[in-house]
Amino acid sequence: MSLVVAGGLLAGCAGGARHPAEATHDGGSRQSGSPSPGASPGTTGTPSGGSDAAAFTPAADLVPRTAGAARRLADSVVLAPTDWGRGFTAQNPAASTPGTWPVLDAGCRWEREKLPRGVLASTSRYSRLPADGGKGTVDVTAAVTTHASVLGADDQLGTTLENVLRCARQQLRADERITGLMSLGTPFGAREQQYADASVLEAGTYTGASGGAQPYRWMVARVGTVVAAVSVTGAKGWTQPELDRLGTTALAQMLTRVQQQLKEK
Repeated sequence: MSLVVAGGLLAGCAGGARHPAEATHDGGSRQSGSPSPGASPGTTGTPSGGSDAAAFTPAADLVPRTAGAARRLADSVVLAPTDWGRGFTAQNPAASTPGTWPVLDAGCRWEREKLPRGVLASTSRYSRLPADGGKGTVDVTAAVTTHASVLGADDQLGTTLENVLRCARQQLRADERITGLMSLGTPFGAREQQYADASVLEAGTYTGASGGAQPYRWMVARVGTVVAAVSVTGAKGWTQPELDRLGTTALAQMLTRVQQQLKEK
């Protein structure tokens, strides 16, 4: 089933950054996904699939129950460089370390840790579109995490919101950080959210070793026990609508793959 991409995700927010291989926002576990108090990222434009997407319920016998089945599903869903579009290549490293996921520590620094109990698999792939035609290099991440329960998957979205409240400034590496973070959680059934059980949209400003600030978007959506996410870092010559369209198209593609894997045959 195809998902249609709507425009302008988090329009009007401050910019932000990619999530590098050592620290991608594809994990976490705490409380259920609800909007961040005080956060106002602006209007949203997100993947939507009409009534078909809204009515989707995973087939119980197809939901992964073991780590092996969860890894196979995650690997079949997460985007490779060519899935993003023409010209995209793999970063180095091209993927996360198997058996780990990212955790934001007490000092607001991202670290990769062993998968906790209840998380069956977590896979991230890192791609980029090299600079060309007057436009700078765009870095992107695609991530899929499969949980043992719906509650666990929902907790991941809650933690994404909670992290922004706790750490509006987050350290990725020694010379990479995200600042000015805001987030918005949207449950299924809201006018602007008819494509997943729940979603979180996050925006901030990424600053790297060069010192230049770039726009960042982190887009997360849950279908049953599966959480799919993408991040997009802007670059010179790219407009915010172009970057948002890139991210929402990628997320829609992964959500379609989740539904194809989990629908009744």
